[in-house]
Amino acid sequence: MVIFRQNTEGLYGGVEWSDPPDNVYEALLSHPKFLKNFSNVPKAELAVSTRIFTLKATERILKAAFEYARKYQYRSVTVCEKPNVIRETSGLMFRLAREIQKSSFPEIELWNTNIDAQMMWLTKNPEDYGIIVAGNMFGDIVSDGFAGLIGGLGFACSANIGEEVAVFEPTHGSAPKYADYPVAIVNPIAMVESACMMLDHLGENDISGRIRSAIGRVVSHGEARTYDMLKLPGRPDVLEEGAASTAEMADAIIAAL
Repeated sequence: MVIFRQNTEGLYGGVEWSDPPDNVYEALLSHPKFLKNFSNVPKAELAVSTRIFTLKATERILKAAFEYARKYQYRSVTVCEKPNVIRETSGLMFRLAREIQKSSFPEIELWNTNIDAQMMWLTKNPEDYGIIVAGNMFGDIVSDGFAGLIGGLGFACSANIGEEVAVFEPTHGSAPKYADYPVAIVNPIAMVESACMMLDHLGENDISGRIRSAIGRVVSHGEARTYDMLKLPGRPDVLEEGAASTAEMADAIIAAL
């Protein structure tokens, strides 16, 4: 499962107000639904967040999803949004997806799901999905949901791919609450898999394939398991309960190579 999340727009764009200024409030009053439902609310009691999608960024993330599906032979791309309710922004994404699929990727199926139903289906029949593309908030939700199916964020790799620069990191980011532990216990697989994504981005697919195969052998053998793989809480004493440390898991992967 690969999730393409538009990471610069949407609800995370940061365009929001509490007690909106007069010019913003007047603009909101020009919308009939705001006028009907919120015009009687004192301005000082309003908090407003925007959800902005642009054609350029939406088209770019969709094309990236379809190109990845073609390159790695996925049969479908699923737009996971909420166009029946959030008609303008989610609607823009699905409308563009239909145009792109029809004009350039006719061999790849285009599916459309709502984020709420998708969360049910990913636990019911996750094997049906290959590529999911979504805006920032819904992409954030569905990526964590799928990470849970494979054991948690310790297995989830990610990339932020710009037009000129790409950054690769575990989905969980840093883990500062574990920084003061005498021995590192965090599962390094997400970091190693993120490095594999970087190698793929650089065209070094043979090397990334070898590393992924080594990770697969370590997981399937089950001799080295970090605390999350054992479903233990992330406490310093998990090593005494048989959990592998960060270094021990890394050594096991290196040995499997």
